[in-house]
Amino acid sequence: MPEMDTIFALASARGKSGVAVFRISGAQAFSVAEKIAGALPPLRQVSLRVLRNACGERLDSGLVVRFAAGASFTGEDVVELSVHGSLATVAAMEASLSEEHGLRLAEPGEFTRRALENGVMDLTQVEGLGDLLEAETESQRKQALRVLEGAIGSLVDIWRAQLVKAAALVEVSIDFVEEDVGNFDAEVLAALESVRQDLAREIAGQAVRERIQTGFEVAIVGSVNAGKSTLLNALAGREAAITSDIAGTTRDVIELRMDIAGFAVTLLDTAGLRATEEMIETIGIERGRKRARDADLRIILCDGPDTPPPVEPVDGDIVVLSKADLYGDQSRGISGVTGQGLDWLLGEIARELGKRVPRDGVTVRRRHLQALERAGISLDAAIEKLGSQAYIPELVAADIRQAMTALDSLIGKIDVEDLLGDIFASFCIGK
Repeated sequence: MPEMDTIFALASARGKSGVAVFRISGAQAFSVAEKIAGALPPLRQVSLRVLRNACGERLDSGLVVRFAAGASFTGEDVVELSVHGSLATVAAMEASLSEEHGLRLAEPGEFTRRALENGVMDLTQVEGLGDLLEAETESQRKQALRVLEGAIGSLVDIWRAQLVKAAALVEVSIDFVEEDVGNFDAEVLAALESVRQDLAREIAGQAVRERIQTGFEVAIVGSVNAGKSTLLNALAGREAAITSDIAGTTRDVIELRMDIAGFAVTLLDTAGLRATEEMIETIGIERGRKRARDADLRIILCDGPDTPPPVEPVDGDIVVLSKADLYGDQSRGISGVTGQGLDWLLGEIARELGKRVPRDGVTVRRRHLQALERAGISLDAAIEKLGSQAYIPELVAADIRQAMTALDSLIGKIDVEDLLGDIFASFCIGK
C-alpha cells in the first residue's frame, strides 16, 4: 500500500439513512474536498456547502469539516462530508471520489491503522476501539472506553519508567565497576518488586475482565421437571426452550444470551438431574454437569420448601425455591409461570457477578495477559539474581530489558506486525 495515497470511505452505516458521512484521509484530502465543495471552512469548523461533481453538476448539499495533520483521527489531513443518506446520493458521492478524483476506497480498519502508524493511537487503544464498536452491554462499553482512552498505555508508561530507572542503576555498577559509586541493590530491588506486584494484581483480575468482554455463563441446575426451562423462557420473554410435563424433555444444554444489569450473560438450561439408564439422556446430564461446573455462576432450583438442593451448593451459588406459586409466599422463591421473584433473581445474579468484577485493572485480552506474564517471568529472574550473594549485573540488566520489551509489545511498539491483520479485519470500512 503506497504510504501517501489518499483514501475515503463511508464512515456511517450503509443503507438508507437521514445522513451519510464520508471520511477522506491523506495528502490530497483538502484539495479534492475543495474541488467538490469549493472554498473549505476554517479548520475544525462545520459549514454547509453545495457539493458538485467534476462537471459542475450538483451532487447534494452537505456539511463539511476538516482536520489538519497531527490533529485528526488518522494523524493525516482529514475531511468529513455529511450528505443526505439516500442510496443514490451515496453512490454518486462514491463515484465522484473514486472515478473523478482517483481516491482509493479504504480497506477495513485502514483509518485506524493509519492512526496507529502515525502514533495517534497505540495498539491497545486500537483494540479498545474494536471492542467499543462491538460492545453490547454497559459493562463492555465502560471497559472498552477505558482502554480506548489509553489506560493501558498510561500504566505501561509508569512501569517502564520504574524499570528504566532500575536498569540505569544496574548499568552504573557495570560501567563504573572499578570506582566506588555506592550500592544501589536495595533501590533496584524495591523498583523491580513494586512493578512485579503491580503486574501480579493486573494478572489476577484478567480472567474476570476478559469475561466482561466475552460474557459470563450462568447455569440453571435442578432435578427433572424443576422448572428450569420454564424459568429460562420467562427470563427470555419467549419460548427459547421446549417445556412439558414429561421428565427429561431437555436433553442438551440450551444457551440464551442476555444483558443483565449491564453484564453480558449466557444462561445455560441444563438437563434435569436424575439417575437414568437411557443413553442419550445420560449423555445430556453429564454434559450439563460439566457446563455447570465450568460456569461462572449456578442457579440451583429446589423442587419444594423441604426438598434439599439437587447438588451441593458452593460459595456464590444462588439457591432458590422453584414453582413458588404452588407454595404461597416464600422467601427466595421464584416462579417462571407467574413471574414471582424474577426481578429479585436478576438482581441476585447481577450482585454476584458484580462482586467478582475487580474495581481496578485495565487489561482485557489474552494477548495482554501473555505480555504481562512474560514481563513477570523476566522480573522474577532479575529479583532472584539480586537476592543471591554474588550476582552478575549484566544478567540482571538483560532480565530488566526483557521485561521492558514485553511491556513494549503490549502497547504495540515492537513485534506486532503479525497481529495487525487479525485486529483490523474485524473493523468496518469507515474505521
